[in-house]
Amino acid sequence: MTGAEPLRPSDARKVETTLSDELSTEEVINRIFGDQSVQYGLTEFQDLGRKPHEILDIFPKKVTSKHGTTEVRYFLKCLKRQEDIQVCSISKSSPEEIIRQLFLFKLMNFYGYPIDRIDVEKGVHFGEGIYEKPADIIVYQKDGHTAFLVIELKRPDRKAGIDQLKSYLNAEGSPIGVWSNGKERVILYRPYPKEFEDTLTEIPRADQTIEELLEEPLTLDDLRVEFDFKGIVLQLEELVLANSGEDEFQEIFKLIFAKLYDEFSAKERRGRTVLFRKSIDANTTFQRIEKLFEESYAEWPGIFDEYDQIKLTPDHLKVCVGPLERIRLMGANMRVMDDAFEYLVTKVAKGAKGQYFTPRYVIDMCVKFLNPRRREFVVDPACGSSGFLLHTLNWVKERELESNPDSTKEYASKYLFGIDFDHRMAKIARALMLIAGDGRSHVFKLNALNPDEWMGEDQEQLRARAELLALTTHGGRAAVSGGGWEQFGSFKFDVLMTNPPFAGEIREQKLLSHYELSKRRGKKMSKVERHILFIERCIQFLRPGGRMAIVLPQGIFNNPSLDYIREFVLLKARLVAVVGLHSNTFKPHTGTKTSVLIIQKWKEGEEALTDYPVFMASSKKGGKDSSGDYVTSKSATGAPIRDEHGNFQIDHDLDEVAESFVKFAKREGFEFWVE
Repeated sequence: MTGAEPLRPSDARKVETTLSDELSTEEVINRIFGDQSVQYGLTEFQDLGRKPHEILDIFPKKVTSKHGTTEVRYFLKCLKRQEDIQVCSISKSSPEEIIRQLFLFKLMNFYGYPIDRIDVEKGVHFGEGIYEKPADIIVYQKDGHTAFLVIELKRPDRKAGIDQLKSYLNAEGSPIGVWSNGKERVILYRPYPKEFEDTLTEIPRADQTIEELLEEPLTLDDLRVEFDFKGIVLQLEELVLANSGEDEFQEIFKLIFAKLYDEFSAKERRGRTVLFRKSIDANTTFQRIEKLFEESYAEWPGIFDEYDQIKLTPDHLKVCVGPLERIRLMGANMRVMDDAFEYLVTKVAKGAKGQYFTPRYVIDMCVKFLNPRRREFVVDPACGSSGFLLHTLNWVKERELESNPDSTKEYASKYLFGIDFDHRMAKIARALMLIAGDGRSHVFKLNALNPDEWMGEDQEQLRARAELLALTTHGGRAAVSGGGWEQFGSFKFDVLMTNPPFAGEIREQKLLSHYELSKRRGKKMSKVERHILFIERCIQFLRPGGRMAIVLPQGIFNNPSLDYIREFVLLKARLVAVVGLHSNTFKPHTGTKTSVLIIQKWKEGEEALTDYPVFMASSKKGGKDSSGDYVTSKSATGAPIRDEHGNFQIDHDLDEVAESFVKFAKREGFEFWVE
């Protein structure tokens, strides 16, 4: 752990020359971390049942500097050294010391290690020398001098230090090393110095051996529901995946589906025991996880190929199981899962295809605008990670479904449909639908723009045709001959929500011949941008009177050369609303200015109106800063605000926009908002 560090510039008050001596422990901790939300996000210590400021006792002292000036500084008494340790002054703070004292408290009160088996700031010998930086915490075995745990601690915004921890393990001969910044944790396990580095799922208690830890019974109810999944993925990358020679995305998803199947099946097992566990033996672990994976694709066909296998070696796989073993994916915090999947997909150049994860507050606005009901069929033809479908599921569940998992599963498995041409996105969509508790979903890997490509004989295409046929305009009742366009050219979905890919041009003339928007003023064009075709295709998915929300580039709405698109839309549907999104909405992936178009398809025999009110709005608070980082809402006291799910509330104004629209829709008598 490094010494005291300067406070961030944002925390420096120009008029201050010393701190007040009346600050509470909570106020001092917030000042030390520089962000009041940090101490509430220290997941490492959540199982202590008390917040950091309730555990630590920080007190002021007046100190005279070498220049003769007197100032107030804040100290705490080290649980090991029993010395007063300075943690905060007007110019410096020591966030790592806060993390260290909390970890000491946890070692003693949660894991049961006596203080005489613990050392801090211990010099580590390497050959004939000593490391410049001492180990933050060392826990000894019962003999009092053989290292059992070496703990490397960092401030919450630091990620590095695992390599340093590995060198400590080598030097001390310790079997276990722990790296933590208070929010994320890695537990390394090295039985023998030359053996492959492994991981553990948890720190052994003082009265527990490593073997007992690994064999300790684990049930579905023991699994944590609060965790940083993106942090876990980053750990796996650093420890194993980046050097495994295998496709990181594919191997992580095999493990995710094996774990989901295990949790799904554990509900029916005696004692709700989970089998996604690691053993002391790597081959035993591999066989156990491989069996779960094979059973997962038998339960949920179409996600993986029949002959897909886990390609990680047993040693690599055992390392990956450790961080995943004690978390519960089913019913997990969806925003946490989104962050991890967005990271994974962005790594494999998802943005190059013009696809971006839609912020969940944008999705919430669209769902509230369209107000889907429990008997309505909903589709997203460019579903990505299934955000629109998941939020539709939550919307309907909260308003119309009984608090019964079977009702939720029945609704999702009958009324929600998703299509995406990217196999990675289809995997994510299916995984998230499973995590949300669906158990089965209509998510297909297809090119929504070209139903001729749906007519193959592989398992995915056969399943898609069988499940989509009843929702075509002919309903599958009439004998339909010909290709995909004849059978799947038009549908009768009630609601459509989507954020289609913006990048890419379609040049295939056979495909363009099926689209009116491939012509401008009657003249055939040689190429058409993908999102323009999506506008027409989405209208084809809707029944007469159906409604949709679609995210589009701003140019569609105001570019003079694209007036033929606007004329086409107004001929086919009533313009209900347009909401301009903030320019930061899709950062850091793109700064493209976008808007949400809300329309309702004209009913059969209904004459297209030309003069009617339209709801217009423009977002002034986009929920992100110019770097693409989320901006959290703060209370009047500066404390972060959390929503009902425990997530930090994003500072945006789209909820207000949605509320205004609902009033407009009721006033104008839109049937989907008539109570």
